[in-house]
Amino acid sequence: MIIAKNIKKSFDNLEILKGIDLNIKKGEIVAIVGPSGAGKTTLLQIMGTLDRLDDKDNSEMTINGVNTQKLSDKEISAFRNREIGFVFQFHQLLPEFTALENVCLPGFIAKRSKKEVEKHALELLTLLGLEDRINHKPSELSGGENQRVAVARALINKPSIILADEPSGNLDSKTAEDLHQLFFDLRDKFQQTFVIITHNEKLASMADRKLQMRDGYLVN
Repeated sequence: MIIAKNIKKSFDNLEILKGIDLNIKKGEIVAIVGPSGAGKTTLLQIMGTLDRLDDKDNSEMTINGVNTQKLSDKEISAFRNREIGFVFQFHQLLPEFTALENVCLPGFIAKRSKKEVEKHALELLTLLGLEDRINHKPSELSGGENQRVAVARALINKPSIILADEPSGNLDSKTAEDLHQLFFDLRDKFQQTFVIITHNEKLASMADRKLQMRDGYLVN
């Protein structure tokens, strides 16, 4: 599913990732933990094709059998839209759009039919308990509701991988627990692979695997 070989990344003269090797199987939930500055978000951005790894000998990021380093910018954008969903700490919803419209956006970018995308978005929002909130804008929703909208948006194109960066970091403990359980319920229902960066030890301990990062390396 995700195979990383000798992943390195530097910004100017600052070396962030120093040679990461990683193999994540389909349907796994993997938590990545570690102190701030360890390189967790940089690694997630490379997994998500939001950034390119340094072009080093024997370095490779393969997702679903595709070496993402060999894709053009246009190809990588289409690949990301099709294969990867994102959930961020601050949900990143567009404030002028309703919950339904926010969820639909990746589907429209993928050039799917409006009728099909809206039907699927409504199904996802209903699944996540938001059927009465579809016409509300982010400012009219709670933090937990906004994160569930963000999860629905991540799912709209039926991606094989969900990448989450501190998804419960801005939520109260009860809402965070509900969100954590939702990830496992979704994995069981859709067999998607989740990679989650978190400082929440309870969420990390629930994962199939917990990986520790420090100083640009995986240390376990």
